[in-house]
Amino acid sequence: MAAVFNQIAIIGVGLIGGSIARAALEKGAAGEVVLFDGNADALKRAGEIGFGKPAAGIEAAVANADAVFHCVPVGAMGATARASIAAMKSGAILTDVGSVKGNVARDFRGLGRSDIHVIPGHPIAGTEKSGPDAGFASLFENRWCILTPEPDGDADHVAATDRLAAFWTALGSKVERMDAQRHDLVLAVTSHIPHLIAYNMVATAYDMEAVTEGEVVKFSAAGFRDFTRIAASDPTMWRDVFLNNKEAVLDVLGRFEEDLTALRKAIRNADGQKLFDTFTESRRIRREIIDAGQDTASANFGRDKPKT
Repeated sequence: MAAVFNQIAIIGVGLIGGSIARAALEKGAAGEVVLFDGNADALKRAGEIGFGKPAAGIEAAVANADAVFHCVPVGAMGATARASIAAMKSGAILTDVGSVKGNVARDFRGLGRSDIHVIPGHPIAGTEKSGPDAGFASLFENRWCILTPEPDGDADHVAATDRLAAFWTALGSKVERMDAQRHDLVLAVTSHIPHLIAYNMVATAYDMEAVTEGEVVKFSAAGFRDFTRIAASDPTMWRDVFLNNKEAVLDVLGRFEEDLTALRKAIRNADGQKLFDTFTESRRIRREIIDAGQDTASANFGRDKPKT
């Protein structure tokens, strides 16, 4: 296939940045990939792995790029964008991969380059692993990537959005365009609150004086193991997600607390019907997720069983 972009720049060479680099080169979506990371060891390792060409500085990395992907924690996104914006060529695309879009969009659009196409993005893919060695080319296959372009963009901006969408499609993603605020609310429900619950549940288990740490580890059932897998995600990234999407998170968390209170009341009052109805509805949603191709019905929720 013909390359969508002659050259792209990736700022941040962890799981997502590394996977974009691998996929872009393997699938021919970009002719050349230039890399930069503030961590010199990570940048060196990314070059050794073959992610692309390491640059000496962030300005050098973006100077000739048709699209610049900021793959850093949301809290660092503004700083890396400010450090690179002046060196970007006119007509280039400024995008990202963060899990929060409202704040990122505002930061990007306040950088003072009206000749740059600001198109925030979010590939809904990942693992609990991090670092350059975690990246792999198939990460985005059959996964959604949400783009939040300017709602009133001109014809050139629409064309740039189409081009970025074509790039993600070439990487195997299904692309959806969405308002930034809508994205943040949806992701608060589907990703952010589940991570918050997982982090808190694992912390609660280890803090309980009546149950020892050894017992928690030794007798972990499948449900708790899933919590620990989620809670193994990058703490810097998730700290920044909650600080930058706090309005949507607090809104959804309030609803969650109301529903949890209702379940607590049902257990206290031995209201079996309430519990049964809630669990039945949850099973229905699980089947819809499988039918939509977002997971499989395989044993252990589609993940490999632990080695014995």
